[in-house]
Amino acid sequence: MYQSIWQYVLVFLAAGTPFIEAMVTVPFAIIAGLNPVVASLIAFLGNLVTVILVVVFYDYVVRWNARRLESKGIRKKGPSKRQERAKRVWNRFGLPGLSIAGPFLISSHVTIFMALALGASKQAAISWMAISLALWTILAAAATSFGFDLVSKTITAE
Repeated sequence: MYQSIWQYVLVFLAAGTPFIEAMVTVPFAIIAGLNPVVASLIAFLGNLVTVILVVVFYDYVVRWNARRLESKGIRKKGPSKRQERAKRVWNRFGLPGLSIAGPFLISSHVTIFMALALGASKQAAISWMAISLALWTILAAAATSFGFDLVSKTITAE
């Protein structure tokens, strides 16, 4: 029993890790034999908690970075390729489009940071990111579960 609790704790922590997130964690959890629904819910929550932390600390990070660059005499040269890609998605689809596409393209943590930098309200950014993470988590769980079911039927049929 304690082993499974620790496995779910690891799912929570892995899903909250930038660039790993729920989309990657859920398939591994299901492959490891964890309950797909419980693992998906825990991964979703782990990812969402850290995204909310990005929102909470956004203003602090922006001020800190501005002071750091100013103290080094560095002037910003322009947007990065990621920022340009996010801006294109933002201009075309707005916050919903960036929130839905972002976790797949650049990670949910970078996506919400960029959404805030592009002018989204904190509440709207969190709401759309929660919707996006739920969709991606469900998709990852369904694809993994369906894939296992398909493989096991193929193996038993032979």
